[in-house]
Amino acid sequence: MADAGAYDRATMTSTARRLRPRQYLGQYRIQRHLATGGFATVYAATDTIADRRVALKVLHEEDVSVQNINAATEGPLADIKREVRMAVRLDHPNVLSIRNATVIDGRFVIVTALGTESLDDRVGRRLGPRVALEIGEQILEGLAHAHERKVVHCDVKPENVLLFPEGRVRLGDFGLARLDHGKLDASGSGTIGYMAPEQAFGRPSVRSDVFSAGIVMYRMLAGATPEWPFEWPFAGAPRIRTAVHRDMIELLQRAIQVNERKRFASCIPMLSAFKKARRHALRSSSRGA
Repeated sequence: MADAGAYDRATMTSTARRLRPRQYLGQYRIQRHLATGGFATVYAATDTIADRRVALKVLHEEDVSVQNINAATEGPLADIKREVRMAVRLDHPNVLSIRNATVIDGRFVIVTALGTESLDDRVGRRLGPRVALEIGEQILEGLAHAHERKVVHCDVKPENVLLFPEGRVRLGDFGLARLDHGKLDASGSGTIGYMAPEQAFGRPSVRSDVFSAGIVMYRMLAGATPEWPFEWPFAGAPRIRTAVHRDMIELLQRAIQVNERKRFASCIPMLSAFKKARRHALRSSSRGA
């Protein structure tokens, strides 16, 4: 999870009892509040035993026990349990790993590494094509790994792409993720602007992640987000034409198809195509960016 700026724009009002700076939650000393979402609050904290900075995702619901978490089949407890179980299925440098998931003083807590910022923060500043392509490839690496294991993320967006030192990118927040066993039915949960049309109707698949990844990468390169009815030329087309080769643009056009059958079958072949297109993707005027 990322540092404070990564969460400010996602902050929501909550009636949950908020932890205070310097307050202890088990071995973790709270540094500051980062964000409040629908069913959990995120804090920057210090692990006083390991002596390292971490992010804590703390469920709003209090007086939680291992027993009622295990018994939960719906609601926030079931959602956060699914997030943990999805994340631990994945072991990849571009997926945010969970360091611990436990009950502390009646609160369910997920512990992860603390990044420097989210991609949503980063795109608010100048982002050159070379850096955008490096980030895009790491996003696809993480998603391809998830798709190999039948995990559909269902909420790929800049806020869930976390940036770490030395250029490392990790995909986080598997709270909406599902296992794809051929037919996957789910609610229309996701983020408007990045959610594939079929996902809005409760029918997400790995192709839905392809669509969302395409939108994220297009935004990085074009400085604008494609909108319904997703017909070319998208907003920002003049900028992306000057930034990258037409092969990369055609790859993104294929990913951002309303008809899911016209997209890549998953992020596995999309990653392969991306690597080929990236070899000559940068326009000569953008090579230093």
